Amino acid sequence: MAQPADAARSVIMTVDDDPGVSRAVARDLRRRYGESYRIVRAESGESALEALRELKLRGDLVAVILADYRMPRMNGIEFLERAMDVHPGARRVLLTAYADTGAAIDAINVVDLDHYLLKPWDPPEEKLYPVVDDLLEAWRSSDHRPVPSTKVIGHRWSARSSDVREFLARNQVPYRWYSSDEPEGRRLLAAADEDGMRLPVVITPDGAPLVEPDPADLAARVGLATTPTADFYDLVVIGGGPAGLGAAVYGASEGLRTVLVERSATGGQAGQSSRIENYLGFPDGVSGAQLTDRARRQATRFGAEILTAREATGLEVGGGARVVRFSDGSAVAAHSVILATGVSYRQLAAPGCEELGGCGVYYGSALTEASACQGHDVYIVGGANSAGQAAMYLSRFAKSVTLLVRGPDLSASMSYYLIQQIGRAPNISVRCGTVVEEAHGDGHLERLTLRDTATGRTEAVDAQWLFVFIGAAPLTDWLDGTVLRDERGFILAGPDLTADGRPPAGWELDRPPYHLETNVPGVFVAGDARAESAKRVASAVGEGAMAVMLVHRYLEQS
Repeated sequence: MAQPADAARSVIMTVDDDPGVSRAVARDLRRRYGESYRIVRAESGESALEALRELKLRGDLVAVILADYRMPRMNGIEFLERAMDVHPGARRVLLTAYADTGAAIDAINVVDLDHYLLKPWDPPEEKLYPVVDDLLEAWRSSDHRPVPSTKVIGHRWSARSSDVREFLARNQVPYRWYSSDEPEGRRLLAAADEDGMRLPVVITPDGAPLVEPDPADLAARVGLATTPTADFYDLVVIGGGPAGLGAAVYGASEGLRTVLVERSATGGQAGQSSRIENYLGFPDGVSGAQLTDRARRQATRFGAEILTAREATGLEVGGGARVVRFSDGSAVAAHSVILATGVSYRQLAAPGCEELGGCGVYYGSALTEASACQGHDVYIVGGANSAGQAAMYLSRFAKSVTLLVRGPDLSASMSYYLIQQIGRAPNISVRCGTVVEEAHGDGHLERLTLRDTATGRTEAVDAQWLFVFIGAAPLTDWLDGTVLRDERGFILAGPDLTADGRPPAGWELDRPPYHLETNVPGVFVAGDARAESAKRVASAVGEGAMAVMLVHRYLEQS
């Protein structure tokens, strides 16, 4: 018989697109291991990955994953490769027919496969259980200690609760969510000596309660790095989106002492995307969270430091040093700086939206709220790729999704592949020439007033969920007076600084600024914050890498 697992939440997962086979595998596993392990089954690689991510966020452990090889859209090998990113410690088994044993053998190297099982596995006492017994024994003897679980007690319509959940999720911090009006939530509040009037309450893995924590305190208490280990670096990267992570990877891998500073969570706007399908090398698409996690791990493996919840408020030049000052009064200095601050979504100016922010009105995808949209009508404002990706993702949960687009159609700002997907989705509709006139609700969003921009006619609709993806405001106000920007706040660099053939005012070097270099020598810009940038993930990563190349050139000539 199976030995008890180290944690009651440990999981054995089985994935097979044939419902009959899926139930049979789960039945046999439950018969043998059901008292010690939770048996989770899925009927597609996509749904299994969603389940694995949910388990990861909750801090649950996955001991063994059994996946069928012949699944449509995503075969077993492809699924296990992606599952490794979520639960690398889980033991991996491929279920395969005799004709596919060659592929199974190849998978041993591709996904570090632990075993492959030929179907049928009857009788399980001879063909299935001995294999799983050995894998569980190996898993128990490895370092699979439970991930410390952070507990968040909050209210569904609490803006700060939503912010904390999003912060933890985007920073890959496992947590458990408890509603303050449910028995377990009330029990935890009582244990923390709180009455629930101030939410959220976060209970850290060591059992310490934090009431309405600010991001910096929360980050420090859940194990995220917030303080640099040195006073001086070769390179400081400001911003942890694709451009910043690309710069950190290339900077650290090429021997530069590199620190990346992020005010909220790595990934930027791309990190909130449910699915990026046009990024090179990912033919089946990749979620923003998965891409961010891989890039973050890659940067740290090369030795880059990543600081979270640190807001840059000033940039100073002192001789050969470039000093970045933070909101808490501290600072870090370096030979060079790459500004990869990215952009934020513009706020919706309609009355009521500000008051209902985080209480039904969300900026960005707010993926932590997606499951709560089950069976509801969802509205999305915006017509670019981020809005389209959110619409496709939320349509899996919501009763209906309505895209509200100010322009006449989607073609001006959305990729063709997304327009085609939206057109095929039965529960997504697009209303062009439509804007939100007002948001209504008592404590949370209840209704929207929509206006037709052509006729001026208004219409009231019931709505509990509004996701906003409009415009791009660069996060560069803190650079005012130091770094030159255009009239919209985007940073000018390279040729844009010398349009009249002369260097920018105050430029003292006998060369013009490098392509991504600002008017401050040794300070570069990459990604969406740069004036006239492409606003695409691939170009942002490329600019991060290019900026590091120019940093080397700058350091060699300094």
